Amino acid sequence: MSHDRATRILALRHGETDWNVQGRVQGQIDIGLNDEGRAQAELLASALAEEPITAIYSSDLSRARATAEALGRATGVALQLDAGLRERHFGAFQARTVEEVERDHPELARRWRSREVDFAPDGGETLTEFFERCVTTATLIASRHPGQTVALVAHGGVLDCLYRAANGMALEAPRSWHLGNASINRLLFTDQGLTIIGWGDSAHLSANTWRDEVQDNRA
Repeated sequence: MSHDRATRILALRHGETDWNVQGRVQGQIDIGLNDEGRAQAELLASALAEEPITAIYSSDLSRARATAEALGRATGVALQLDAGLRERHFGAFQARTVEEVERDHPELARRWRSREVDFAPDGGETLTEFFERCVTTATLIASRHPGQTVALVAHGGVLDCLYRAANGMALEAPRSWHLGNASINRLLFTDQGLTIIGWGDSAHLSANTWRDEVQDNRA
């Protein structure tokens, strides 16, 4: 695949939720955006409104879908839902805070923290299963759009998998990169796989701080 036939990917995390703030494991539980998350989604959409986006794919969980819908309104591009972009299924850990998991299941929490690739919480996915799902889904989508730009609106864990795939990093390696809500991450897909162009761009969200200051001054 020549460079001009490469697929440009905008990998986007959903806006903030109350469970993000609380440190509660969301997994595949369908939690919506909070007020801050909805504002972040609009800022993200505005930042990408002039990008030549051909297609928008989103996880079908509402926090990602609502973020993608804002982008669809800004660009006029139809939204396509794909359950392959869902967050990792955390099984029995879902709906619990990290502190609760560590208190009630210290050994399972240790295995989770150490990123054991074949460990799954009861009823959930292993890291290996999750990684294969995410990379396969992103690769299939990208291969449909050679020479075009596509947006993938998903979750922190999904973006982590794409980052690791692009850098050839082991699943058990500690994470040192940012996965912020409503951040912009840019990748290129060719026959050789994924390559990172830019990561963790959140400059567009600074407008939210400015807006809050203006509103405070009007109060």
